[in-house]
Amino acid sequence: MHGFFYPLKCVNLFFKYPKLILYSIVPMTINLIIYGTIFFFAYNWLIGSSSEVLESKVNNNIAVEILGILLRLFSFFLVLLLCYFAFVIFGGLVSAPFNERMSKLIEEKEFGIYIDEGLTFFSEAFFSIKEESKKILFYLSVMLPLFFINFIPMIGNTISFVFGSMFSFFYNALDYMDYPMTRKMTGFRNKLRVIISQKSLSAGFGAIAFILTFIPVINVLINPLLVVSGTSLYYNKNYSDLTK
Repeated sequence: MHGFFYPLKCVNLFFKYPKLILYSIVPMTINLIIYGTIFFFAYNWLIGSSSEVLESKVNNNIAVEILGILLRLFSFFLVLLLCYFAFVIFGGLVSAPFNERMSKLIEEKEFGIYIDEGLTFFSEAFFSIKEESKKILFYLSVMLPLFFINFIPMIGNTISFVFGSMFSFFYNALDYMDYPMTRKMTGFRNKLRVIISQKSLSAGFGAIAFILTFIPVINVLINPLLVVSGTSLYYNKNYSDLTK
């Protein structure tokens, strides 16, 4: 699980290559607006709706206060989960072209590897978004069934939590190490094989990526670091040797 602390080792790369900070500004700003808007309106709608129901159904003021606190907590975590999925889906699409540039800069400056795709910025952006869409479809194809399994009495929650967490760890590792593999035109099945080839390392890195992307605001600010550390990890830990 030593991949868990790997992003900390890569913070210095933003001081070494200040251009990474410039590439980070636009997607961070857009994602903050998207994330903040969804959180604000969803949370306030849930609180407003639940308060109306409580006031109309419960006559005891103390009970209303207690239930109100519980509903606020529940609403907060529900909206947090909603925002996480929104960040994975929409944030990934918005950030894809800029993440590609950051990953490519690390690949060239830190590892001396130059892959010339012969693409303009807009062509590269279209290609990045297309590849990001494939990952999102893969993510939804697994997480949606797990969501419905959650409703199975007794065992549904446990199955959904265990398999959902394990899948999220490996998906996040794939997500942030995907950029150099995409530049090498690696097929999706081979990408999965490469990530699984070092289970402990991938799970550790994916675990910290999952935790950080779940925390409001921090997820938006930390995303560039995860892209940079994912590319660095891919080359430093010999994942690249397995890529065809």
